[in-house]
Amino acid sequence: MKQTLLTLTASLALAAAALADHAPGHIKSLVLKNKEGAAILGYDPVAYFTDGKPAKGNSKFKSNYEGANYYFASADHKALFDANPAKYAPAYGGYCGYAASINRLSPISPDWFQIEDGKLILQHNKKAFDLFNKELKGNTVKADQNWPGLVAKNGVYGGKTLVQTDKQGVALESYDPVSYFTDGKPMKGDPKIEATFNGALYRFTSQAHREIFEKEPTKYAPAYGGYCGYAASIGKVRPANPLLWSIVDGQLIVQHTTGAVELWEKDVTGNKAKADKLWPRLVEAKAGKKNPIDSLLGKSVLDAPAPKTSASYSPDPARPWHKL
Repeated sequence: MKQTLLTLTASLALAAAALADHAPGHIKSLVLKNKEGAAILGYDPVAYFTDGKPAKGNSKFKSNYEGANYYFASADHKALFDANPAKYAPAYGGYCGYAASINRLSPISPDWFQIEDGKLILQHNKKAFDLFNKELKGNTVKADQNWPGLVAKNGVYGGKTLVQTDKQGVALESYDPVSYFTDGKPMKGDPKIEATFNGALYRFTSQAHREIFEKEPTKYAPAYGGYCGYAASIGKVRPANPLLWSIVDGQLIVQHTTGAVELWEKDVTGNKAKADKLWPRLVEAKAGKKNPIDSLLGKSVLDAPAPKTSASYSPDPARPWHKL
């Protein structure tokens, strides 16, 4: 009983941390979505309840909830969702229920699902479905206890994300993010071994690396959405080359060019502090845009008035941008 109470207390504390924010009205959320921002790979969440089976949503019927787009097969289904989104949105942010029970974030297949205690729970595949149901009550309790901590560690404020991907939605040009840490060099991942985080696909050289990533995706996913670190430090979004990298304060940081690397390395501590401070503003300004990349001569987010909740920041006119 004492252990149960301690576990419950810890879960409640993590839940409070997940919901807290620097600005009023903002909460952290963590939702599995693809590069278009669609939850459940575009499947209709209401159909699982009303039809007892997965149904592909229609782009004409769309709602946004916790930073993700949900699509519906009909206007009636959209109306049901809009009236009570918390009822129909999948548990654990649409991530695999079994993975949540072992404190991981794994993608799902829309075909493997169940409704338990009024909650839609999705699974990665048949193996995950069987493992979850082997001890349904216990695994549900574990997933419920783990989820607040997963949100606290990996969630984003306002549900907005900005990640550099290719046309297939793959980040880091298919390089394995874990390999930078464990092997000390970038290594190409296997297309058959993937995980999804913040709307991007990450590929891995092994299942072991995938499992490491799914336990702490925020630790291994590149900082600044995999965009150029130096550009972020001067309030710009520029592409990055995954072969130009460094690990600073435990974060993987990639750069656009060797020129950007040189500028970054002139003041790593100061540049990282500026990039950390400005990145939330870049996400706020650029998330959801078809082309978030800034031109070399284009305006910076620094040119816009800072949000009232942010400290003011004045750009340094002496800081060069032409090497980006």
